[in-house]
Amino acid sequence: MAVIHRTTLTPGKLELLASWLPAQPWHPGGGHAPRLAKAGGFRLDDPQGEVGIEFMAVTDESGDRPITFQVPLSYRGAPLPGADHALIGTSEHGVLGRRWIYDGTHDPVLVAQLLALILGEAEPQAQSVSNAPDPSVTAHFTEAGHTASISSVDVTNGPHGTDLRVLTASAPEAPSGPARQLTIRVNRVLRPEQAESTHRAARPLGHVTADWLLPDGATTRGLYAVVHDTVPNPAHTP
Repeated sequence: MAVIHRTTLTPGKLELLASWLPAQPWHPGGGHAPRLAKAGGFRLDDPQGEVGIEFMAVTDESGDRPITFQVPLSYRGAPLPGADHALIGTSEHGVLGRRWIYDGTHDPVLVAQLLALILGEAEPQAQSVSNAPDPSVTAHFTEAGHTASISSVDVTNGPHGTDLRVLTASAPEAPSGPARQLTIRVNRVLRPEQAESTHRAARPLGHVTADWLLPDGATTRGLYAVVHDTVPNPAHTP
């Protein structure tokens, strides 16, 4: 499991995000300089132990009303080839040295572990404590027989979030069966009401639900990610 070092990160994550967030298509704009505060999140382990994976919730209190954003982050000890467009910045870690910090939706290791979490094959970890599972983070997938092995990922950013179109490999028990294409919507603006309305209206295949803190210190809960079929499954056709 990942080890959380009690040390410095210079510049800090919030400092890097303050200049990165306003340029994103899902940011509402408004011309305010962000005033960010950490609001929650969780981590996942890289099975190879090389990449740090964090799903971070940050609240911007600069506008007329607070907005909480979700930023999946991946931390690497060297640049990720072909991902310059997803680089949030570099920072000096007090123990590990220079770290390259990416928008994790473009990092194949983070995407693979997010899918594994949804399928029940990865355990969420506490954001700031080493070797501590976080039972408050829940994931669900309605179907059995899927594999977290990914053959390709297509990333689309839009005003409502980031869509990861994932092509999974065939399940081990049916190696000759067709690959499955799923879309994982990463909700970039977190809203408590999403947990109810998205399930009722869109009937997703799966989801990830977690907590975050409101500016008044109260804890709320909602959807961090939702999964749908990209292409309708013929087995589901009446």
